[in-house]
Amino acid sequence: MTSPRILVLENHEFACNVLVRMLHRLSVRDVLQAADAEQAMVQMHLRGGVDIVICDLTDRGLDCLEFLRVASQSGMVRAVLLCSELPPELSRTLGQMASLAGLQLLGVLNRPVQLRSLNRLLYRYKRVRVSPVLAPLSKELPGEDEVRRGLALGEFRAWFQPQFQLQGGAVIGVEALARWQHPARGTLLPCDFLAAVLAYDLTDQMFKQLLEQGLNLLGILRHRGVTLQLAFNLHASQLMDSALVEHIKLALERHGFKGAVLMLELAENGLLDCPPGTQENLLRLRLLGCGLSIDDFGVGFSSLKLMCQLPFTQIKLDGRFVQHLDRQRNRAMVSSTRALARSLGMDLVIEGVSGPKVLERLRELECELGQGYYLARPMTGHDLLQWLEKPEGGR
Repeated sequence: MTSPRILVLENHEFACNVLVRMLHRLSVRDVLQAADAEQAMVQMHLRGGVDIVICDLTDRGLDCLEFLRVASQSGMVRAVLLCSELPPELSRTLGQMASLAGLQLLGVLNRPVQLRSLNRLLYRYKRVRVSPVLAPLSKELPGEDEVRRGLALGEFRAWFQPQFQLQGGAVIGVEALARWQHPARGTLLPCDFLAAVLAYDLTDQMFKQLLEQGLNLLGILRHRGVTLQLAFNLHASQLMDSALVEHIKLALERHGFKGAVLMLELAENGLLDCPPGTQENLLRLRLLGCGLSIDDFGVGFSSLKLMCQLPFTQIKLDGRFVQHLDRQRNRAMVSSTRALARSLGMDLVIEGVSGPKVLERLRELECELGQGYYLARPMTGHDLLQWLEKPEGGR
């Protein structure tokens, strides 16, 4: 029977090497390795998926449950094998579960991992598997030369989604979102190309082009007497050295703007175990006057200590928490996050405002800022300029 393709998701190098060596001893040759969820998704996209993921459910720096949920929905994983030191009640619970996050749960390995136990749990997958390893995804990643050509020809464009005051309806800013105006495939969304941009280490190059486009747009609005804040997504890894911060500083100076026109959003999960160099560069951005936002808040494992240590000015609550505000738990999440933001002197932006009922309930909960398709969809810079000229900002 064909050996399974296995991904080892482990951010401790020694533990990862031990697992990989054991798998090789068990004649598993097709082994991928990743230190975080983002790297794991890139690896799986490039290889067309895996049979089994081995990960540590208790590692706070990985958020394995969220990764497994996303990987399961994408169809790139079939089974999961946990390698964790768990308290007795969790071991009992998981021992009775046949699946986790929609994936076949093979079992839990205790540390230190025993070769015989690993082989026994892998055999559970071999016994039930009836089809071969996942075929490569039909939607293959664009090649590196294709992405570099697109960047060189200016095919990557910033689209802009307005952000609003929920109570009064005023437009207070826009979030810049990447689109690829592909000459053969039309307008591509990040799900079609972002994994490739990350894999080929071209994230900074794309960001710099989008930043230039965004600052040009702000320049046009300045001449019209319109002031908006411009939000961009960054990954914490982009701030491991000061090169990108220096580029942002020089770009602001060249366009004649102060740092306050920019809001830089960093995903919550990327901030765990934030190294000193990244913390210093976050501080540099704040000293420039730039706002800093914790994006996708509520999806990962936040800590109050982390939020108090890092100089963030805004929280963006993930949109999934506002889709069912008739549920007490979701209302509690919104209310508690609002209270947390206020106590820390931070703004709260609600993502995913998808309809009139959602908007009404958010107003009842006294939420102040938000964005979503019901309020305004992402649009090109040209369309945004026209939209802003219409009565009530195009709404």
